[in-house]
This record gives sequence, C-alpha cells and structure tokens, in this order.
Amino acid sequence: MLKCNVTAASRVGCIRDNNEDMILVGDTFIRDDSLSETYEIDPSKRFLMALADGMGGHNSGEVASSDVLHNLQFFYSDIPSGLCAGDFNEVIYEWLTSMNNILEAKGRVEPALKDMGTTLVALALYENNFYWMNCGDSRLYRFRNGKLEQLSIDHSLSNLLGEKGHSNVITNCIGGGCDNSYIDIVKCTSDVKVGDMFLLCSDGLSDMVSDRMIENLLNDGADASQLCDEAENAGGLDNVSVALITIGF
Repeated sequence: MLKCNVTAASRVGCIRDNNEDMILVGDTFIRDDSLSETYEIDPSKRFLMALADGMGGHNSGEVASSDVLHNLQFFYSDIPSGLCAGDFNEVIYEWLTSMNNILEAKGRVEPALKDMGTTLVALALYENNFYWMNCGDSRLYRFRNGKLEQLSIDHSLSNLLGEKGHSNVITNCIGGGCDNSYIDIVKCTSDVKVGDMFLLCSDGLSDMVSDRMIENLLNDGADASQLCDEAENAGGLDNVSVALITIGF
C-alpha cells in the first residue's frame, strides 16, 4: 500500500468576488475549503488528484471548473482496466473532446455560460503507473531532496514567446472557445520516488509567490494552507488553490 499525505486548500483570494478554482482529491471536491488527510492507496488500483482554474463571464468559470472535475472523476473511475500507456492517452483525449463538446453545448443553451473554460492539471495513479496531465497554465511541481522543479509546461503566451514572466493570456484550455484543445500526458512511473512531494497549483500561487520562495516554504514544512497564506500576504490578486501529496509506503 502507498501511504500518501495530502494537504489541499482553495480560496477566493483578496480581490475576487468568487472562487473559480476547484480541487479534486480522490472523491473529495474542494472549493473555499481545505483538506488534510493520509490516504492508504492500493497502487494496483487508481487514484486521482486534479486542479482546475475556471475562466469566463460572471460565475461561468466556477461552473466550468466544477463540471470538468466532476466529469473527470466519474470518467476516471470508469475507464477500462489493463490499458497500456498509448491506450491510456487515447481515452484521456476522447474525454477531452467530449468535455469540450459538453461545455460548448452548455454555452449554447445558457448564453451566460458561452465560452466558459478551465485549465486542468492532474496527477493520476492508474494500475501501478503514475501519469501527470496538463492543459493550460496551472502547474505541477515536484519537490525532491529540498529542490523544487516545475514538471508541467505553461500553455501561455509568455511561454510561447520565450518570456520568463507569466502572461494572463493562455493558449490552451478546456472549453473557452479553444478550437484545438490538447492535453500533455506524461507517464512518470519510473521517476516517482518515495519521499517525493508533488505540488499542483493555480496561477494564483505561482503569480504571487516565486518558485524560490515556494521551495523555501516547503523546506520549512509548509502545507497547502500556508502556501495559500503566502499568496494572500503578497496581495492575493487571484483565486489561489494548492494541493500537495507526499509519496510514501
């Protein structure tokens, strides 16, 4: 059994009126709340952590992030067993296409939801294999031996232009009128070690707190709520959501 420690927190921040972020840990959805749990996970089965940062008009971003995570949680629990990496990628892409169609259809029925969309970043355990997935500019980091490394690649204008600063213009998302949605899927089983900590976050953290500061805070033992505190102390200009999982036996 894998004995994994998880902390997660999702907050509105200091400026916004509502929280369009959401976190999924196993079967638990987190928005305007926090979680601290130890999970005993059978590695031969499946476990999913995901974070979505919604966007759109009035309240539609929170609808998009919620719809995507609830749909993904159901879909992931129901995918066939025994898939190889290529087949796993294929079914995730089938889900992505379906989810884009669902959000687009919902926007046609309810004009207030037109072009709503969301980012998605996830760490998935599927039958003894780890995968990470990313669509948009929410991030996945690995913290190992005191060092923080970003694993995901931002699908953003600044990254496309080779600029170091973050841009609020993203080039890929689920929904949002994005015609060519795609999702990075990386099988990372061989590079997951006992003691590794994985950090999923919305740009409400990464825009407000530097990677170096996040690394320092993790070395000091910070949990997800304390990282959210730091983002709010820096101004909290956006919703901020963080999920941390430490891999152990």
